[in-house]
Amino acid sequence: MERLEIQRTEKEKLRKLEAKDLERRNEELEELYLLEACFPEAEKLKRDSRMLSQWKHYIQCNGSPDPSISQEINTFISLWKEETNETFEAVIAKSKLVLNLIEKLKLILLETPSYDLQEKNIIQYQGSILELQELLHLKFNIATEILLRQASTLADLDSGNMEKVIRDENVTLYVWANLKKNPRYRSIRFSETQIGFEIPRILATSDIALRLLHTRYDHVTPLDPVPTASQEHTSTVTYFGKDKVKSVEAAVSKDLQEEYKEQENESNSVHEEETKVDEQGGIEGQTSSVQEEPEATRYELEMKLLSETVSAAQLLLLENATEKPYFPEENEVDLCQFTALGGVHHLDILELPPQCKPRKGWMIVEILKEGLQKYTYPPETAEDFETENTFPPIQVMLEVHENVIFFENPMVARWDAEGKHWKTDGISNVSYKSEDRLITFSLDTFGPVTFIQDAHVNMPYQSWELRPLDVNEVLLTVTTVYTEIQIQIKENLCMLASIKLNNKKHSSILEEKWMTPVSFIIALKEAGLNIFPTGHSHFYVIINYKLPLVEVKAYRQMALLSSAFAFGWSKWNIVCDSNKVVFQV
Repeated sequence: MERLEIQRTEKEKLRKLEAKDLERRNEELEELYLLEACFPEAEKLKRDSRMLSQWKHYIQCNGSPDPSISQEINTFISLWKEETNETFEAVIAKSKLVLNLIEKLKLILLETPSYDLQEKNIIQYQGSILELQELLHLKFNIATEILLRQASTLADLDSGNMEKVIRDENVTLYVWANLKKNPRYRSIRFSETQIGFEIPRILATSDIALRLLHTRYDHVTPLDPVPTASQEHTSTVTYFGKDKVKSVEAAVSKDLQEEYKEQENESNSVHEEETKVDEQGGIEGQTSSVQEEPEATRYELEMKLLSETVSAAQLLLLENATEKPYFPEENEVDLCQFTALGGVHHLDILELPPQCKPRKGWMIVEILKEGLQKYTYPPETAEDFETENTFPPIQVMLEVHENVIFFENPMVARWDAEGKHWKTDGISNVSYKSEDRLITFSLDTFGPVTFIQDAHVNMPYQSWELRPLDVNEVLLTVTTVYTEIQIQIKENLCMLASIKLNNKKHSSILEEKWMTPVSFIIALKEAGLNIFPTGHSHFYVIINYKLPLVEVKAYRQMALLSSAFAFGWSKWNIVCDSNKVVFQV
């Protein structure tokens, strides 16, 4: 009997504790629902901010076009096409505005959620980007031709050949004109640099110019496709998201109709009652209160729809692709696995245009109708020559940009204009001196080249930590095999706080610069600090798969509590199954 009494007492205690815990959980859930209301509010603020951007640009009155308005950007492109005889320095000055317009268009495509993007706008923006890119490169070619016409007047006194270097933050031009055609002058080095070429005898005796146009940006790689809400997706997550949005939209319209009917009935009955009581003053007050209620209801339903839409979009961001977007051919660079860094080096062998000649105080020059022409090397028909001996590969020496980090020796890729992709064939004898940041290789034919690195070299992480600094301000620390990156996040801005390479502090131009999240991610990737997986990363890196819905819920709760609690990785997360996440708090 005593044992039964003890068991009964224990059960009663347990029942009371469960009831108390259930009551506490209900209270916490109510608080959670209140806190989670901030997510649609934040998205609404972002949407309003995007809508105000055009107005902000308009009131600036700085003369630059709004790239999102087709009429303005088309007018800008047409007017610039009509400008002729621009020097290289003038084109560089104009390129700052052009690059800014391209960046704005890319940010619009990246920052605007897919459910707010229309397919016609995507086509318009991407078309404007491609037009601006092509026109900018055309202007650089025309400016190069104008410069080469003056090669004889700019010739070096010692070598007799022309050498010119023009530097800018976004573009650097190296050009060499072969005026003397000395067969023994085959080693070319640009002054105050390690950049140069080793050319074969046949080029040393030809009427040619060598141009290296190094752009810090990449206008060669095709633009990434932009998903739209109207596109059909076969994944279950997307299907769930679209169904949710449609059901909520239907519910919103139905609820609004019902609400309006109820409000009309109520307003009629109230109107009659109030008229009986007071035919003068009471009617206006009651009518205004009735009008406020539908607005409040509309706002509440709008927030509900926005919340569901944002949740569905967040799920899509975390969803892994079921298959690769394409299967690369032999020697083709897989852009899902590798990333181009340090911009593009446009290597060209050019036919030397007719030179300026002074005549009685005038400068006379023959202008070719076809413009700047490329010199074909090796020639398409070389039957009379032994190709291997007469047209050997050209040795190229390039410097890796100081603001780009390579954790492994960089690989060299060339642009295949026919296939529209980067390839690694036709390149040999690659060597890299990390101390001098000098890379040497041999090219069969000239064209755009770039340096590539494995996009997942810093994945998976070894550890991560999210630590609060202040209200709406945290410090995210990510540790990988090669580096430790600290990112400071404050409200809707991010900043690179510090980098460590091999446990030693490394300085970067990105430090102490606040940026929006999308701009910050792009800047880190361009600097070689890619710690951001994509939907295709699981094809190249071993991952610990978690259900997207579980991840979204975990991230949202961390975001809500990050100002008060610190979070960190846990070794037990890899042990549990896909519908659970484990981390330290």
